[in-house]
Amino acid sequence: MDSRGLASRLSVWFLALAGLATHAWAQGAAAPVTLRFAALPIIDSVPLYVAEEEGLFAAAGVKVEFLEVGASPERDQLLAAGQADGAINEIQAVILFNREGVRLKALRYALRPGPGSPHFFILAAGSSGIKDAQGLAGVEIGVAQGTITEYVTERLLKAEGLTGAEIRTIPVMRISDRMALLASGRLKAGTMPDPLASLSRQQGARLILDDSRHPEYGYSVVSFRRAFIEAHPEALRSFFAALEKATLMVNADPGRYGRILSDRKIVPPALAGGFRMPRFPTAGVPTRAEFEDAGAWLKEKGLFTGEASWASSVDPSFLP
Repeated sequence: MDSRGLASRLSVWFLALAGLATHAWAQGAAAPVTLRFAALPIIDSVPLYVAEEEGLFAAAGVKVEFLEVGASPERDQLLAAGQADGAINEIQAVILFNREGVRLKALRYALRPGPGSPHFFILAAGSSGIKDAQGLAGVEIGVAQGTITEYVTERLLKAEGLTGAEIRTIPVMRISDRMALLASGRLKAGTMPDPLASLSRQQGARLILDDSRHPEYGYSVVSFRRAFIEAHPEALRSFFAALEKATLMVNADPGRYGRILSDRKIVPPALAGGFRMPRFPTAGVPTRAEFEDAGAWLKEKGLFTGEASWASSVDPSFLP
């Protein structure tokens, strides 16, 4: 082979290698990991929507696809089928999801009540005559049975000195039904989260207790499937870094993001413009004590019989 032929072949090889390298780089740069997130129209989701609208997820190199769902069973079905990678739920839901092996992990608080920012409210019908926690002794309180609303109700009332025998709950699974029954007086008391608790109070319900003094009960978490966590750890670190920035932005200027409440149908029209945005928690996860108390309650109710492990179900390592 003469020198011109050799040079020609080398040139072809170098061009081919350069093309492969450019193609690989372009693929890596153009294909951010997509996180499919099952999203309920709840106040807990606001920082996620802010991170999306402010371009924080895109800047972090991740793409978030929101799968809008109307109720928690739909959310759980998407997670179980692997059609959603993450969601906001309660630690009780994480424990129950993992009853046959760890499939879901709580990676961050989503919403956590605190002074001036309650999440769950125990309300009494305006016509009930009930004015304090002691007035709820023996009174049926409407809750979504087996969920965080029942858990928060029992824990808050026990903290006020009521005994287990004095605390009575009745299943009223839909919040809209609890509101209607409270307004009519057919239900003397009920527990619900904001913003619908604020609407119920606007309609005449009386506040008896809220969870602002007991943040260890009424919190929610951001959870992801274990399979997704193991496949995309760096994408999750980027996701939570963006979420942290969004949380700080909302807390610094909540009025700036009030529009999201109506745009995403989180706050009913009757409260539009007047609802106060809660303060969202910065990076953190449920404590071992919080996790174990939730697990103990599930066992008390006969909803869980296994051993729930904080170390297996809660992972703080992805927080910024």
